[in-house]
Amino acid sequence: MHLLIPAAGSGKRMGADRNKLLLQVHSKPLIAWTLLAVEAASSISWIGIVSQPPDWDDFKSIIAELKLKKTIELIPGGSTRQESVYNGLQALPANAKQVLIHDGARCLATPDLFNACSERIFNCSGLIAAVPVKDTIKVVDENDIIKSTPDRQQLWAAQTPQGFDVKLLKQCHAEGVRQGWEVTDDAALFEKCGIEVKIVPGEETNLKITTPQDLAIAEFILSYRS
Repeated sequence: MHLLIPAAGSGKRMGADRNKLLLQVHSKPLIAWTLLAVEAASSISWIGIVSQPPDWDDFKSIIAELKLKKTIELIPGGSTRQESVYNGLQALPANAKQVLIHDGARCLATPDLFNACSERIFNCSGLIAAVPVKDTIKVVDENDIIKSTPDRQQLWAAQTPQGFDVKLLKQCHAEGVRQGWEVTDDAALFEKCGIEVKIVPGEETNLKITTPQDLAIAEFILSYRS
C-alpha cells in the first residue's frame, strides 16, 4: 500500500514559528511518531511526505535517526492541503492503484488503524477513518443564534487515514481544480463528484494536533502507551 502524508502546514495555531510537525512530544518530533506507526504497519510499503523544501533537511535527519526501512520520498507541498495532496498524487509510483492519505499531525494513529484502512480500500472506491460524535452539535448562524440540532446518531467526526482508488482520486482532484472547489479533506471531493465514501471505525485517541492543549494530551497518551 502507498501512503501520502501531507506535512506542509505551519504552526500558527500552535503559536510556533516553524512546521508544527517538528515540535516535540514525548521526546520526539510529531512526524516521528507518525512515521514509527507507519513503519510498524505491515500493509504500508511506500511513504511520500508532502512538505515544503525548507523543511526537508529536518525531515531527512528525523528519518535517518529513526532508521526506517521502508521507502520514503519527499515531495514538494502546495499552498493548501488540497494542493499538497494533488502534488503527492502526481508523485506516486506508476503501479499505485490505491492510496492512503494521513495527516502528519495525527501522530497517535496506530499501526492497526493503517492496516484496517489498507485492507478495506480494496473493496471500495473511497473510505475514511471516523468516530461517532459524542457531543450534541448545534448549527449556528452569523448572529450566534442556534438554527438547528442535527441528529447525533448520523454524525461522525472525520479522521485520517483516508483511502482511495488512485485513478478516481486524480479525476476528482482535476475536477476540483476546474470547478474551483476548496475542501478540507479528499473525501469531500469524492462526495462532490457523487462517489460513495465508506466509514472505517477510527480511534478516539487519533487526535489532530493543532493547539498547545493538544500537545499536552498527546504527551499524556504517549506516556500511557509506553
